[in-house]
Amino acid sequence: MLANIYRPAKNAMQSGRATTRKWLLEFVPSSAARPESLMGWVSEADTNRQVRLAFDERDAAIAFAREHGIPHQVLEGRESKRQIKSYSDNFSFRRREPWSH
Repeated sequence: MLANIYRPAKNAMQSGRATTRKWLLEFVPSSAARPESLMGWVSEADTNRQVRLAFDERDAAIAFAREHGIPHQVLEGRESKRQIKSYSDNFSFRRREPWSH
């Protein structure tokens, strides 16, 4: 029952970074999901897949995993470089290519 500790990336519908500040501990699925024969729904025998714990700091998540004897791996995400742009730069004289629709 291996666990991943990581910071989630922001999704495409987010403009801010509010939900990317927490560290998450999620368990890796031990078996593949399979469709149920009667209804066709996807079912899993492993209920640990539903557990998702949030921590304010990376060290707190690691300490929790060690305290409870959970084997874990820390996945370091890469920080995206923020490009600050101004709307007025579209009309600047220093612009390399002409602005048009």
